[in-house]
Amino acid sequence: MRKKALPLALAAAAVAAIAIPGVSAVATPDKATPDKATPDKAAPDKAATPDTVRWGPCPDKAAAPRLECSKLDVPLDYRDPDGRQIEIAISRLASKEPSKRRGVLLTNPGGPGVTGLDYPALLAASGLPRKVLDSYDVIGFDPRGVGRSTPVTCDLTPEQQKRGNFPPYAHTAADVAREAGNARTIAKQCATSRTASMLPHTTTANTARDMDRIRAALGRPTLSYLGGSYGTSLGAVYTTLFPERSDRIVLDSNLGPGGYDVTAKRSLARGLEDRFPDFAAFAAAHPKYGLGTTPQQVTAKFFELAKRLETKPVDGIDGTAFRGMTLDLLYSDATIPSLAGNWQALDKGRPLPSKPPKHPENSMASYLYVVCGDSRWPSTVREYQRNVAVDRLRYPMLGGSTAGIGPCAFWPDKRVEPPVHIGDRGPSNVLMVQNERDPGTPLAEARKLRQAFGKRATMVTADQGGHGAYPFGRNTCANDAVTSFLTTGQRPPRDLACAAG
Repeated sequence: MRKKALPLALAAAAVAAIAIPGVSAVATPDKATPDKATPDKAAPDKAATPDTVRWGPCPDKAAAPRLECSKLDVPLDYRDPDGRQIEIAISRLASKEPSKRRGVLLTNPGGPGVTGLDYPALLAASGLPRKVLDSYDVIGFDPRGVGRSTPVTCDLTPEQQKRGNFPPYAHTAADVAREAGNARTIAKQCATSRTASMLPHTTTANTARDMDRIRAALGRPTLSYLGGSYGTSLGAVYTTLFPERSDRIVLDSNLGPGGYDVTAKRSLARGLEDRFPDFAAFAAAHPKYGLGTTPQQVTAKFFELAKRLETKPVDGIDGTAFRGMTLDLLYSDATIPSLAGNWQALDKGRPLPSKPPKHPENSMASYLYVVCGDSRWPSTVREYQRNVAVDRLRYPMLGGSTAGIGPCAFWPDKRVEPPVHIGDRGPSNVLMVQNERDPGTPLAEARKLRQAFGKRATMVTADQGGHGAYPFGRNTCANDAVTSFLTTGQRPPRDLACAAG
């Protein structure tokens, strides 16, 4: 039976502003020019060898009894492949039909900072079709720096963890300047932590190289891939660096070609406004919540509650946390009633019936390592003040937060390579799938990635809301297109718009 709720792992890219938000803030720009993304030479192909991985029980065997786990050593710095090695934890949900198996399907649920070790089992429980499960050994992994893969830290205090990676909603330029001190402190903690030596090397490009090491260790000449949210950026980088080793690449809920950069962070404000009408219609149609009887009244209630909670928080939820919680619980249709119930409780000054998730320090730290290390971010307070002024007017629900300043503004300038440039060089083997009203990765950004891929990609859009289309959404047209591609290699002949239903 298909699980209707979007897995929390996939949603973790924006898991409430109080935890792991969609993007943090900003890093010191460097003078490097974008990489033209010729195929990567850092990781030699060792696929001629048979599968050398020794599989055994997973850490939480009871939760996913069919999963097997192992670990793989990879270089910390691919410029020095024989230097320091770190561990990558991997998992396998083996095909029950070896005669039908055509290869491996590597998966990633998003993030950054999210464990993916149990993701194959979660996909199977959430409706990944049997013919896909028969066609592949489905592989999960914890990306470098995350979970059981040589974890990183920023030595974040409990209070810093509670505040999360979203800056407080800024109503004035002074609010931005005030938050700069907190951002600077966290950046310094990351740069002086016991894992600071991993800072320059905990990047999407190096995680993509780790993926190729996984492929080689499994004895496969190519790999197929299913990635959601931030996982679309990881997949895009992999198939750019290793085009000839990419088989069937599925990217679901797509970031723009810049990955989790300052544009992606700011786009969360647009994503909330794209998605919010679905909630407003639901709340208006269910007057028992007392949030209004028209979408306009529900919208007004949002701003009323945000203002009131800024002055007097309820159950630990202030105005910023309220905005982030609203974004988070709009990631899935299944959590919309929970959001309405939380609003109702906050409106009446009562404890929340459904508590926001808590996230470990490692998740927040590894998130910062990647987003701050991958991209160029504005480095002056004044630029964030300008961005906040623009986005607060353009997207008033969330723009005053997502355009704000964070630790990346003060990140140490230790970049060892320029960002990977996503382009149209390589085989035509990418299928993008995208919900039209996605709060975490808006359609506008997905269209930019589609344009960057050119002839390499085909995109399927689904007239539905939420973050994560396959296999979690209900749109049969979109789901069937992805299943067909993974099992037969056939994509729609051109970009496909799937009607609701």
